[in-house]
Amino acid sequence: MHHTVVERELELRLILSPERSIPVPARLSYRSDDPYAVHVSFHVNSESPVRWTFARDLLVEGVFRPSGQGDVRVWPTKSEGHSVVLMALSSPDGDALLEAPIPQVSAWLERTLRVVPPGTEGGQLGIDDALDQLLAQ
Repeated sequence: MHHTVVERELELRLILSPERSIPVPARLSYRSDDPYAVHVSFHVNSESPVRWTFARDLLVEGVFRPSGQGDVRVWPTKSEGHSVVLMALSSPDGDALLEAPIPQVSAWLERTLRVVPPGTEGGQLGIDDALDQLLAQ
């Protein structure tokens, strides 16, 4: 089965305080063989990038209204007159608040939604084919 990858490099802002933020290069990644998830890699000052994986639906909703609870929360807002989406990430290693430009995130999400439309994710997993093979034996 053919799988599609949709990626986008962009610069996020790590919010350190209301007055201070620093740029963080990042990569958004979506794979049709993992259709429910989005993957974000942050290139911070370390040997390897920091990776987060969470539900595509959470990011899609978070572009329009507050979404998520717990470790990943996403919501739209304005920053210096620009539409941005904030991502609050929490882990045992610490917390981070990241800001991403909504136009770039939305354009990337639209590409992922064309590859695997909402509601068709389950068909990408090949579960029906695997079940058919299992029952045929």
